[in-house]
Amino acid sequence: MENTLSIIALDKLAIAFIPVLIVLGILFKWSLNGKFALYALSRMLIQLLLVGYFLSYIFDNSNVWIVVTMLLIMVLFSSWIALGNIKELRLLLLKRAVFSITLAGGFTLLVISQGVLELAPWYQAQSIIPLAGMIFASCMNSVSLSGERFYAELERGCDYISARKTAFQASIIPNTNALFAVGLVSLPGMMTGQILSGTSPFIAARYQIVVMCMVFASAGMSSALFLILSRHSESKNSR
Repeated sequence: MENTLSIIALDKLAIAFIPVLIVLGILFKWSLNGKFALYALSRMLIQLLLVGYFLSYIFDNSNVWIVVTMLLIMVLFSSWIALGNIKELRLLLLKRAVFSITLAGGFTLLVISQGVLELAPWYQAQSIIPLAGMIFASCMNSVSLSGERFYAELERGCDYISARKTAFQASIIPNTNALFAVGLVSLPGMMTGQILSGTSPFIAARYQIVVMCMVFASAGMSSALFLILSRHSESKNSR
């Protein structure tokens, strides 16, 4: 396979918004929250354009301190966003979320970047930042699901062990479903992108296996750590 992806011109990029406009039209026609969807699309467009320029600078000036700073920012933002469903406890739980995501995500990133890919140097921005993004996003979603469900179960009067089991199970459902569906229902973004760029499907499949492993593992570990850290402060409520 020698196919390579062409650069998308701006006029061609605009065509991708035609189906989007149809959905927006339906939202406004049916008096739904079209303004919120429009706001979300605008944010997406601005964020991706800005991050494109920003990452180009980082990739061209790969520096250990720039990469470390970027990773710390990613951890802090993912931790803050993860607690969005339990805003009344956000500040109280922020340290737990940061610790859980840093430890689980950092360990997974270390195993994948050094054990599997053997990146040299380890702070190779073009590889480490996209990997960290997938890992920390997985941790963020898992902590968000487990945290929301855990405190909902406690409010229902469940003890710590029961609440922990229910919350952990809920947090890994999306990633477990993804393991069942990959290759049968969907071809994930990374694998699709590699195939479109001309990479052999066999090689793309290997990379996707790595991605699925790191996403599932980082999600499970971060959720478990968050719930374990919640034991001491919440165990009084379960007695």
